[in-house]
Amino acid sequence: MNRIIAITNQKGGVGKTTTCVNLAASLAATRRSVLLVDLDPQGNATMGSGVDKHELEVSGYQLLMEDAAVESLIVNAEAAGYHLLPGNSDLTAAEVQLMNVDEREARLRNRLAAVAGNYDYVLIDCPPSLNMLTLNALTAADSVLIPIQCEYYALEGLSALIETVEQVREAVNPGLAIEGLLRTMYDARNNLANDVSEQLIEHFGDRVYRTIIPRNVRLAEAPSHGAPIIKYDPTSRGAIAYLAMAGELVRRDQERQHASQPQPAPHPGVEA
Repeated sequence: MNRIIAITNQKGGVGKTTTCVNLAASLAATRRSVLLVDLDPQGNATMGSGVDKHELEVSGYQLLMEDAAVESLIVNAEAAGYHLLPGNSDLTAAEVQLMNVDEREARLRNRLAAVAGNYDYVLIDCPPSLNMLTLNALTAADSVLIPIQCEYYALEGLSALIETVEQVREAVNPGLAIEGLLRTMYDARNNLANDVSEQLIEHFGDRVYRTIIPRNVRLAEAPSHGAPIIKYDPTSRGAIAYLAMAGELVRRDQERQHASQPQPAPHPGVEA
């Protein structure tokens, strides 16, 4: 099972990077091999993985713009339990320079091809906007996982993102699918959150994950300690939720894989 999943939402502050780091760590805890690609110039996923973005000598910039071998850029985020292709503010320059190169939207896909087969999951943390870096992620990915906060503007922003996915599918990546919608920073005491959650399920059905990520203080504290929540506080509600999310993701993949395999023909004389 080799999957490349872009984790994105054009609206910031919805738990996108939190989901990248903690889902990567939770998948690794289930003995899956994971590569996290930090494609956001803010470098928050890098810091949250325990790697100092200010001390990087190479990053995703060299991958996209200098044709550096991807193997030479990957670091072992040992404390987090997965491999990391780190990012920092140098990616801002890459975003601009990509406009003037050939196959600009396929640079990441072409570079990742050398290592993607080594991992069960490659997760890509995208910038919180639609730009050339996000386009590279969507072109490289098999699917898109959308973290969404259940608030007033959520559905409007979601419609724009799904339209973007459709455009990328038509233009450069016909196999791109919606992996699922993950409700984040959820407070069940909030009537609006409950209403938006119901609307999501009504419109998107089983593409909405059953797992819900709660609003959790320990989850918010973990990045400042450079650790995923399952390392910082494994008994917290946030840690339990992301482990459940990893389990749900793996189960869905296994079900899809089973459904795609040809079923044996019934034995002669035995009713199907």
